[in-house]
Amino acid sequence: MRIRYSTTGTSQSEFDSLPRLPILLRHNNQNIEVAGLVDSGATVNVLPHNVGIELGADWDDRKANLRLTGHIGNFAAMPLFVMANIGDYAPVKLAFAWVKSNDTPLILGQMNFFMEFTVCFYRSELEFEITPKSSR
Repeated sequence: MRIRYSTTGTSQSEFDSLPRLPILLRHNNQNIEVAGLVDSGATVNVLPHNVGIELGADWDDRKANLRLTGHIGNFAAMPLFVMANIGDYAPVKLAFAWVKSNDTPLILGQMNFFMEFTVCFYRSELEFEITPKSSR
């Protein structure tokens, strides 16, 4: 499946476009449609706090023991597993570092998004392509 790069606002140009993937997340009988930034430089998947709350997850400071780096390194984070539907592909379980910050984008990184999907970036064409590992 090929997807166009996108922006987050009408005032942005194609130079501001990034590989954002429409995704349906499911957890605790709750569904939410979001756009995740496909980031080959990110070690882990990152889920903003408000998205986890909308999915019905319960924040537990005792489980917030993940150590993150970069701009989110100062925030508490805990593991959260959710099911993800992408296009017509079979659902997959994704592991997220659920961060206690609403200012963090939803990031799809190496652990485990890139383990479930092959991703090819075509920046010059403003497109990227994903293929489930099961269809390779």
